[in-house]
Amino acid sequence: MRTLLLAAVAALAILPAAATQAQTATTAPLIERAKLFGNPSRARGLVSPDGKHLAWIAPRDGVMNLWVAPRGDLAKAKPLTDEKTRPIRSYFWSPDSGSLLFVNDKGGDENFLLYGVDIATGTQRTLTPFEKTRAEILGVSRKVPDRILVGVNNRDPRWHDVYSLDLKSGALKLLIKNEKYGGFVADEDLVPRLATIERPDGGSDYFRIVDGKIEDKPVVSYGLDDSLTTSALGFTTDGKTLYWLDSRGRDTAALVAQDVASGQTKIIAQDAKADIGQVLADPKTGLVQAYGVNYLRNTWTVVDPAVKGDLDFLSQQLKGDIYVTGRTDADDLWTVAVDPVTASAATYLYDRKAKTVEKLFVARPELEGAPLQPMTPVEIKARDGLTLVSYLTLPPDADANKDGKADKPVPMVLLVHGGPWARDAYGYNGYHQWLANRGYAVLSVNYRASTGFGKNFTNAGNLEWAGKMHDDLIDAVGWAVKAGVTTQKQTAIMGGSYGGYATLVGLTYTPDAFACGVDIVGPSNLETLLKTIPPYWEAGKQQFYKRMGDPTTPAGVALLKDRSPVYRASAITKPLLIGQGANDPRVNQAESDQIVAAMEAKKIPVTYVLFPDEGHGFARPVNNIAFNAVAEQFLKGCLGGRSEPIGGALKPSTAQVKAGAAFTPGLAEALAAK
Repeated sequence: MRTLLLAAVAALAILPAAATQAQTATTAPLIERAKLFGNPSRARGLVSPDGKHLAWIAPRDGVMNLWVAPRGDLAKAKPLTDEKTRPIRSYFWSPDSGSLLFVNDKGGDENFLLYGVDIATGTQRTLTPFEKTRAEILGVSRKVPDRILVGVNNRDPRWHDVYSLDLKSGALKLLIKNEKYGGFVADEDLVPRLATIERPDGGSDYFRIVDGKIEDKPVVSYGLDDSLTTSALGFTTDGKTLYWLDSRGRDTAALVAQDVASGQTKIIAQDAKADIGQVLADPKTGLVQAYGVNYLRNTWTVVDPAVKGDLDFLSQQLKGDIYVTGRTDADDLWTVAVDPVTASAATYLYDRKAKTVEKLFVARPELEGAPLQPMTPVEIKARDGLTLVSYLTLPPDADANKDGKADKPVPMVLLVHGGPWARDAYGYNGYHQWLANRGYAVLSVNYRASTGFGKNFTNAGNLEWAGKMHDDLIDAVGWAVKAGVTTQKQTAIMGGSYGGYATLVGLTYTPDAFACGVDIVGPSNLETLLKTIPPYWEAGKQQFYKRMGDPTTPAGVALLKDRSPVYRASAITKPLLIGQGANDPRVNQAESDQIVAAMEAKKIPVTYVLFPDEGHGFARPVNNIAFNAVAEQFLKGCLGGRSEPIGGALKPSTAQVKAGAAFTPGLAEALAAK
């Protein structure tokens, strides 16, 4: 299922007493916001399939664009695209190494179109030239270098028809007219082999596709319990083996190989605590060579001895968590990303034959030497015994020896991940580093409903929005107080999407638990949220209903209303800051408008910042920096940490303060200057 869903002034009399006391400031240098949230110098380096070129994303006139260079001479790098406003955030090589392909939307509307740019000529084409359409990549194969499979919903916004796209001519050939299927699985010949339908119970049925026709009888079926932990991964190159992530008959998702001819299955890997995560497969055969398990942090296990020496060598040479991001057709060159956590990520080129690693670039070289703090994985027990895998970052003055244990209590920010069917993980985190540098402990909690820890943990969140999911967050704060990380009433709650919803829940359902809250694109009314989800989420609608509350039944409507913060706005007594994108298709602007209107009707202070050119989160760095500049002052007024002044951060942004500029220190002055 697609992810759903990343100050007061003293006269207001809603500022907690603890926040009026100046906090002990760290002596570590202040890290500028722009160094943490501005454009990286380079990102997402990938070697071409033929090994002749390297590509990456880097700024061009202040906007992230695609660049390419000969592998042996990076000084000859040239920009290939010329996006003026919306950054390019991801891309991939065409199988023939002749072009780079990427998707982008307009203003955050998530109508992603597919584009291709020729690396030799720089000619760019729109490969899905439609309006109000969302293109999806359904299949890319090294065996078929001249075409790919794409899904396009221009005929019916609910369903993606399957097309074969000729990369040379741009011609689209219809393969399957889709009236009801939520997804497709193709083999390495780019032949669709499986189609999926969501069942009324929120599970899925898989149907074979033979000679282009979808059979009527499902070959694989499972219910709601397995729906977020079971899925077909793909076929080996010869089409004889189909890999699955599969939790049927077990708790955590195992890696399973199925013989297509006989239907027999074999477990390749499983772990008692976490689902199998990333998989490393042979680019020639498609056979799994290694797999990752991410419980507290990611660990790799080798299946194929052919890569054992490579992974051992890389772990010896490179310090940090290692991820293979690209491999050539000859499999002689790999691009490898390394996350050292307390430094910016770096990208290397690994030559398997020569056994050498060449550093290509560091994503944020301006952070070299900055006082970045370690992240510590912790296991927190919820009140009913569930283990909540969490991540703690402490400010320098509260963890002098960097052992991850608090030397003294400091104000804390509970940073809640979105989804909620997603997870927090170990690694470099710009928000953790920013907040820790400002003097706050930062705690991120994988509350029940988070993914990656088995189906029982995920399903424990069913119908528990503002219920046990929120209890987990409260329990985590209690753990932090007991561990000496912070003290009672010195914690702010902050997050985006579901994390924004959790913020609103925190200030309405448990109004005394937090000192203040920062809600970014969070829903306030679950009933209206489900009425306005994008049409292309039709295939996942039953899962939302079964996991949140069914708006087609009286009991479901009652539950959704009961768990909607907008109806409890009058309970808010602590400062609240809201950030919203006007074009958000997942959590419409109306979700923020509703809670703001409810608060203003009760004369409850709230600061509301709207970005007219953003969607579900802030993709443009100037907007992200602007909102974080406001949030920094807001948190300082609430918790007493330190801050970098807003200064001119709002000027290049599109930020519109719709309410409460006077309630965040320095905001009114910054608006006047803008």
